[in-house]
Amino acid sequence: MSYLGTAQPIKIGYLFDFLLPEGYPREMRDDLTRPFDVVFADGMRQRVIDRPVEIVYREVEGLPKGAVKAVIDAYGELVDEGCLVVFGPHITENAVPTKEAIEERFRVPAVNVCGSDDWLGEWTFAFPQGSMTDEPIFWADLLAKGGHNDVGVLVEQSLVGQSYLGNFRKAAQSSGIRIVAEAQIAQTAQDTGQAVRSLSEAKPSALVHCGFGFGIVFVNPALTELGWDPPRFTSTAFQNAWINPAMWQAFMGWTGIDQYDEGNDVGQAFLDRYESEYGRRPQYCVPVVNRDVAATLLHAFSDAHPLSPRGVKEALERVKMLPAAAGAPGTRISLGKWTRRAWMGAGYLVARTLDPDGVTSHLVGRFGE
Repeated sequence: MSYLGTAQPIKIGYLFDFLLPEGYPREMRDDLTRPFDVVFADGMRQRVIDRPVEIVYREVEGLPKGAVKAVIDAYGELVDEGCLVVFGPHITENAVPTKEAIEERFRVPAVNVCGSDDWLGEWTFAFPQGSMTDEPIFWADLLAKGGHNDVGVLVEQSLVGQSYLGNFRKAAQSSGIRIVAEAQIAQTAQDTGQAVRSLSEAKPSALVHCGFGFGIVFVNPALTELGWDPPRFTSTAFQNAWINPAMWQAFMGWTGIDQYDEGNDVGQAFLDRYESEYGRRPQYCVPVVNRDVAATLLHAFSDAHPLSPRGVKEALERVKMLPAAAGAPGTRISLGKWTRRAWMGAGYLVARTLDPDGVTSHLVGRFGE
């Protein structure tokens, strides 16, 4: 009966399109994959699926530091290994060109967390860990609530930066906020002194940063040198604060967009389960976001007929109204034949600031409240 009672695992690819720095904590690296392990193990135990799930992990240096080719090549390797779906790539600069290869060559569905609507397509789904269309509206909401009528904008020279900027111009105009100055900065950590100085000369009451986040590293030192400490707002670039202490310091004093909300009971129940399994309670965005992706894939695997790339794609389209662990209370996950963005509800994004302890952050706002 052992021959009849066993089956090969379902394979999913995990494509991480930038190399984590040396010294990145082992426990935080584990946070990338352990939510999948928990969800899929529970799915086996509860007989939602009848075979194990294997994660095939690839980590490559795509943009902004590397090249798109490395990302597309890694996707092809995961397809060749028999993965039915790939989680990644996640950075917009890599995801948009990889989508073209997925549609033309691979035809294996991909789920990622990038914020560009240009990623969405027949084979490409998103759990947007932010959105270049939604976040600027949230910034305008936060600025208006804070009484900031004029702002200066730092823009990374990249697709991400320009996409944020175009949408923020529209959101600011709709909210009666005047952009008094814009300054370009690199998308990697380079000197920003002149750019920050040019904004200070325009005397805005607040700053906004548009970009992936690495370009922000030297902004706080430039502000200190000028003796200027304006309220400042950034995107889900804020979530890069957990990469290393340098990034944490870079985002100190900023209000950023995030997806961890301690008031979300679904998320807290998942962290209870995570803590019981691993003796650790990681209270930041990655574990709850990846739990939502895993829960969605679990439902798709159980409903895929046949268990093939196209079968999984079509099963993803049938996932409806799953309670989400990420975002504010009440956030749901739904997909469809023409719906490729998973989280539903304005509260899938929240605003947070970092605490000086270098470990924790706290909620400062939910969209629409």
